[in-house]
Amino acid sequence: MSNDTRYTIIGAGHGGKAMAADLAAKGFSVTLYNRTPERIEEIRWRGEIELEYDTGVSRLCPLACVTSDIEEALNDADVIMVVIPASGHRSIATSCAPHLRDGQIVILNPGRTGGALAFRQILNQEKCPANVVVAETGTFIFASRSTGPAQACIFRRKNAVPLAALPAIHTGHVLETVCDAYPQFIPVPNVLHTSLDNMGAIFHPALTLLNAGWIERTKGDFQFYVEGVTRSTAHVLEVLDRERVTIAAALGMHARPALRWLKDAYSAEGQTLYEAIQANPGYQGIQAPRNLRHRYIFEDVPFSLVPLTSLGKQFGVDTWAIDAMIRLACVIHGTNYYQQGRTVEDMGLQGLRVNEVLCYVQEGYIPSIYAPVNDR
Repeated sequence: MSNDTRYTIIGAGHGGKAMAADLAAKGFSVTLYNRTPERIEEIRWRGEIELEYDTGVSRLCPLACVTSDIEEALNDADVIMVVIPASGHRSIATSCAPHLRDGQIVILNPGRTGGALAFRQILNQEKCPANVVVAETGTFIFASRSTGPAQACIFRRKNAVPLAALPAIHTGHVLETVCDAYPQFIPVPNVLHTSLDNMGAIFHPALTLLNAGWIERTKGDFQFYVEGVTRSTAHVLEVLDRERVTIAAALGMHARPALRWLKDAYSAEGQTLYEAIQANPGYQGIQAPRNLRHRYIFEDVPFSLVPLTSLGKQFGVDTWAIDAMIRLACVIHGTNYYQQGRTVEDMGLQGLRVNEVLCYVQEGYIPSIYAPVNDR
């Protein structure tokens, strides 16, 4: 493929602005969509995003189109990068369904836990007429921040980012299409791997909840992964991570432990999770959330942790530590994240046996039903 590939970025937050600018800097035609016009007004007026790199160098990155009209945003796109909190996946899928066209690729960056599965379910429920490929990454490719209305900063790029399509028979096509833009995307067997290698589920909510007092006292004026991770909080992360790996094993897959993931993604070395996090240069300078009304809770608890417990319940894995984090979040926010969160029913997996789940994510049909994932 070449720079002729046209990208649409959905979402103008920390990640969306950074990805739109990065792709434009590489010479691709980029459309930036955000449903709230005010959020992108200055970018629309300027026609560009100012992108700063961790080296201190910055450049102006012109965009082909900046819009709050979803039909306009999707019209000319070859690849649609969804870069929004998972709490918005349902509404975006619903909005996109009437306007998608045959041959387009939708990539969730990332899908969190079960994102591609849930996105496909919504497209089917909305009777989307187009034959599109839905894929997801296991994590976002950058450590990045929005630094102004039309400014973004990329602190660090991950060395390798797992990607899978649903079904997995389309993963090669997706990777071939985006390889010029992001050669860091690497194939994994299926979307169970991208979903269950979701490190945001392990790092984000626990560190936010365990540092709740410090966050509220300082309004996030400390380095989240450096100062917010002590040996005790890192031990909690290790227990959460073991439950995630056990759920994966129950589904017949080998998930990377967090320690290995840090090495693969950031070349961070250490004998323990605490040592590897402290040794990771990609985490340097990243501040803590300014308050507890943050996506690390309202996104990662219902759309990363709740689906893990839902999978654990269906496939016989005790998730007492993950449940402790969910319940603590429910208390702090005064809400029921179990009711709001993504479940096996939302992912189209309710009642399926392991072999049926594996056939669905790999080949696109359930043996007992013979219903293809993309049947239009």
